[in-house]
Amino acid sequence: MVVKVGIAKLGNIASGVMAELLLDERADREDIVTFMATSGTKLQPEDIDRVVNNMKAWSPDFCIVVSPNGVLPGPTQAREALAAAGIPCIVITDDITTKKEQFEALKASKFGYIIMKADSMIGARREFLDPIEMADYNGNLVKVLAITGAFRKMQIELDKVIDQVKAGKKGDQLELPKVVMTVDRAVDGEFTNPYALAKARAAYEIAQQVAGVNVRGCFMVREWEKYIPIVSSAHEMMRQAMQLCEEARELEKGMDAVLRKPHKKDGEIVAKTKLISKPE
Repeated sequence: MVVKVGIAKLGNIASGVMAELLLDERADREDIVTFMATSGTKLQPEDIDRVVNNMKAWSPDFCIVVSPNGVLPGPTQAREALAAAGIPCIVITDDITTKKEQFEALKASKFGYIIMKADSMIGARREFLDPIEMADYNGNLVKVLAITGAFRKMQIELDKVIDQVKAGKKGDQLELPKVVMTVDRAVDGEFTNPYALAKARAAYEIAQQVAGVNVRGCFMVREWEKYIPIVSSAHEMMRQAMQLCEEARELEKGMDAVLRKPHKKDGEIVAKTKLISKPE
């Protein structure tokens, strides 16, 4: 059976850049096919409608709805419209756990979710953020989410749903993930060297704090002379988090202990640590 996995990408967070690629890293899996519909950079109603209509026309077995601030009206409208068409949905978004009422409503709903706590908002001030700064920040953030283990745990949760579809489950029969990607969950089982683990934990903790700094710089401070260094400092924090991740991975390389878990063509996940070895 070939499982159809839809990705509705609304706006951008770093997790959305990699969502379907994590499921088929070499583009040779024979048990799934993926399709992405995107709203582009914006979350306007007409953009959301375009994504929903394209996704409904493709009719996936389940859909990943990835967006910043997943409890906003646009992302909420998208997943509700897809669910009404009989398409199970998993929300992937940045940290919405501070929005108590909306998060409780999501927890109680039929939707799955993966809350990526370290997928922090960018310093979106015109005086600071140009296209290159945007790309550089997202590159650093992708590395943090990858090396700390957050992306692997997200991928594993999505693969569990794929396996359920392959086993014959569909619609409301699917058990969808309800996961908050804390630092403990992200780094679990990823590192052999305790210093590498400590560096990865530090990186994830720093990346989580970036959002609060950027919220202050983007929405709370009005004077441009004051908010420019604030958002700039947030980007420096993410750069330091990325460098800690690189240091952690180099420590693991030095021990020949980097964990690799590739997919086989049938979707089975195999594993290895020794570089010159075959995954089993």
